[in-house]
Amino acid sequence: MIKIENIKKAFGQTIASDIPSFTINDGDILGLVGNNGAGKTTLFRMILDLLKPDEGQVTISDINPAESEQWKDWTGAYIDETFLVDFLTPEEFFAFLGKINDIPQAEIEERLKAYERLAGGEIFGQKKLIRNLSAGNKQKVGIMSALLMRPKLVILDEPFNFLDPSSQNILKHVLTDYNRETGATILISSHNLAHTIDISTRIALLEKGHIIRDLPNAEGSARTELENYFETAAES
Repeated sequence: MIKIENIKKAFGQTIASDIPSFTINDGDILGLVGNNGAGKTTLFRMILDLLKPDEGQVTISDINPAESEQWKDWTGAYIDETFLVDFLTPEEFFAFLGKINDIPQAEIEERLKAYERLAGGEIFGQKKLIRNLSAGNKQKVGIMSALLMRPKLVILDEPFNFLDPSSQNILKHVLTDYNRETGATILISSHNLAHTIDISTRIALLEKGHIIRDLPNAEGSARTELENYFETAAES
């Protein structure tokens, strides 16, 4: 369970986050949606202790990430390319992750088989450094790295970015299958409203740092309200 209490973050006069109280339950697939500048990435960075809030705190399973690193044992995240070691090949990068987490290489290779469809024949065996991959393939490497240690909390910022339509659909299945098989909590932010609605069990709508809607999304029930909101926002 993630608890957000009285979180505030500003950059100059711009309010990036102002959330009095918000709880993310174990097993949620929570989609964060909002226009540019809504505060989605800022919130993720504060959850991951990459950015300090001006006020308030986040706790993950009652642990404040700013005070303990224990939460890292069960958290996998991909925010941007800085999460990659780009002078390695994908195989070397995954082997490195295995070594620092005491996972045998044979088991790493076995776990990666689950992501062969997502890799699409363009990641493994190419003898390319990560820095020389396309933006879409870097994205895939980042997503796979976030899932590789089988964390119980997964945080992905704009995971559908740079992916072709086939890969986007495969990724939806990867995430929903992972949630179903492990019970993991998954947080994603995305500008792709349709894909977010398709996979999320719950959706938080952000506007200028505020969560203005917290919507259950069983069977895509949030679709109409969200589509109406963004249509109105586009017209205003």
